[in-house]
Amino acid sequence: LNKRSSRSRTPAAPQHYPRGGPHFMASKIYKTAADALDGVLFDGMTIAAGGFGLCGIPELSIAAIREAGTKDLTVYSNNAGVDEFGLGVLLQTKQVKKMCSSYVGENAEFMRQYLSGELELEFNPQG
Repeated sequence: LNKRSSRSRTPAAPQHYPRGGPHFMASKIYKTAADALDGVLFDGMTIAAGGFGLCGIPELSIAAIREAGTKDLTVYSNNAGVDEFGLGVLLQTKQVKKMCSSYVGENAEFMRQYLSGELELEFNPQG
């Protein structure tokens, strides 16, 4: 026999918490990219960098990663930047171990590192 309990199972009334209670969310706005990445970066990590070509790339985040000196990175991106811009600045400082992208044709430093065996490459189709 399956008898239901005669007790009512109504949910408890919602509690109201002052600011900072269990439903408080920390701000996701930082003054600098370095502040946003503080405590997040580590050697050997994988990074997915947005943008298409050199448009819409996370320039400030790339600069903060370069300044932090994080190394042995695996980077997923549409392209490898150019020698002085975009992900190219991380290639100049040899912080990238592996590049996963669909286009790498405009970066001489990328080509030099790949041909010398210093950099791994995984091609991914664009669509």
